[in-house]
Amino acid sequence: MTHPILSRIPILSKYVDERFLDHRRRSSSIAGFAVLALATVIFEYRLLAHHVYSWDMLAIILTFALVKISLCIWYRFTS
Repeated sequence: MTHPILSRIPILSKYVDERFLDHRRRSSSIAGFAVLALATVIFEYRLLAHHVYSWDMLAIILTFALVKISLCIWYRFTS
């Protein structure tokens, strides 16, 4: 099974398959967790070193958690 939109492009149709889509999904997930870890480190550094709550980093951390939990619940009940 290939991606319906990408398979219409003649050059890409032979390269886009299940493995490509799975690798893209996994790499995006790992990248998301890397950003979460970095935001947490920056938040804690600013808190411990400068005694300042970094609300922008906290917003990124909470947004990630909210989206991740919401999607887990969505996929659990729809599939």
